[in-house]
Amino acid sequence: MGYSVRSIGDYLSAELLPGTVEATAPVEGAIRLSEFVMAVSALHATLVVGTPAELLEALADTVRRRSLAACVLVVAGEEADHDLLTALDEAAITALFVPGVDAEVVHPRLVALIATDQSAEDRRVTTGTKVLTQVARRGGVVAVVAELAHRIDGWVVLLDAHGQMITTAGSGGLHVRDAVAVAFNRPVRVRHRGLQVHAVGQGEDISAHLVISARGSTSRSRDLGSQAAALLDLLLRTPDHPATERLGREVMLSTLLRGGPEAAELLRRWGVHADSLTAFAVASRSRTIDAERLAIRWLDELGAAHVLSASQGRVLGFIADDGAPELATIVEGLAGAGRMPLRLGLGSPSEPQSLARSAAEAKQSLEIALVDAQPVVWYQSLATVSYVLEHLDDSATTRIAAVLDPLREHDGAHGTLFETLQVYLAEHGAWGATASKLRVHRQTLTTRIRRIEELTGLSMTNPDDRTAAWLAIRTLQNQT
Repeated sequence: MGYSVRSIGDYLSAELLPGTVEATAPVEGAIRLSEFVMAVSALHATLVVGTPAELLEALADTVRRRSLAACVLVVAGEEADHDLLTALDEAAITALFVPGVDAEVVHPRLVALIATDQSAEDRRVTTGTKVLTQVARRGGVVAVVAELAHRIDGWVVLLDAHGQMITTAGSGGLHVRDAVAVAFNRPVRVRHRGLQVHAVGQGEDISAHLVISARGSTSRSRDLGSQAAALLDLLLRTPDHPATERLGREVMLSTLLRGGPEAAELLRRWGVHADSLTAFAVASRSRTIDAERLAIRWLDELGAAHVLSASQGRVLGFIADDGAPELATIVEGLAGAGRMPLRLGLGSPSEPQSLARSAAEAKQSLEIALVDAQPVVWYQSLATVSYVLEHLDDSATTRIAAVLDPLREHDGAHGTLFETLQVYLAEHGAWGATASKLRVHRQTLTTRIRRIEELTGLSMTNPDDRTAAWLAIRTLQNQT
């Protein structure tokens, strides 16, 4: 609702008498004194319109005075006398004085004003709900939370049933502790006031808690929060996966890793018809986070089948190639703004009958993500040689570097032959490009390469020998 007690006073050109109800409180409705029973909401102001005489009589009744103390009295028609002012002051009742305008005129004006405001609020809530529904289809849980934060001009934190953060938006990442304290009624001092909590689910079937803080209309944020909670309930509602289903997924994954026609046929029966799949591996650096449950939730958000299995806290699965970047975006968002210690490794696209290679790549990428504290690592982006050298001990690198010791000159330094080999390998064995870069004749280059092969025992036509030579070169470069 857009009107506060103070803005109503400005609209009526009324004088404000401060009391229990704050001047900034949003106004919910207006009613004649003769029809008043009790205030509707403790969070919103109810305007009670009456003449000075009617209000003075009502305040003389102890029971009615107690009910009116939670409202804002609109004194219309006549100047308030001393007795009324005294009664209002003693009861600490907020009042608006509108002398010269009959109560029968003030009341319908207020009703019309509030109704117009309420209609506008309803339209904004309806529009916001439509937008939330649209983004839910495209981006799932993360998109709904981000859009809600934008609509209420505030921040949002979504917690699971155990108090673990699912995602945040706005500055929600800074207020997770407050959100947890309010959602679970924990005896912790809350730094941020005015938080709203919306249960995602009903009764004992609550799957999450939506905590919001709005700078705009409290009523609109409450309505939008309620609608968002209902949407999130649909998005997050996944059945509890029994042990038999987990066993089935383990058997399925074993078949996929064996490959062949059986793997492709099993995927088709599972409802996966993609021509290519990308392996992913997920783990968390916190034991309190269930990586398997999160991975299943992400696949549900992306509309993907549960082609995954968990073992020793790590999850291995497969997803369509176009879903892999979206999966990476989800994890990066949770690990960044959400500060969740999640790590994701992604392999290369593979055909359904040969997925073992992509799975091995995903596992390797996950290991690097865990070591380097990176949220997401793509295998295709790995500097493989650097990775190998970084994970070898000193004795291993010494043995690798020793491969090129025969190329050392009398003073122990690497000279012309070492430089020739380095340029030759860097140019992928292209004779013309290598000779041009070294500024030698091709025949001279041929002589040098043959001499290198004789001294080292390596053959430049053998891929393994070329790889060994390049690893030795890189090792020596790292040592200098």
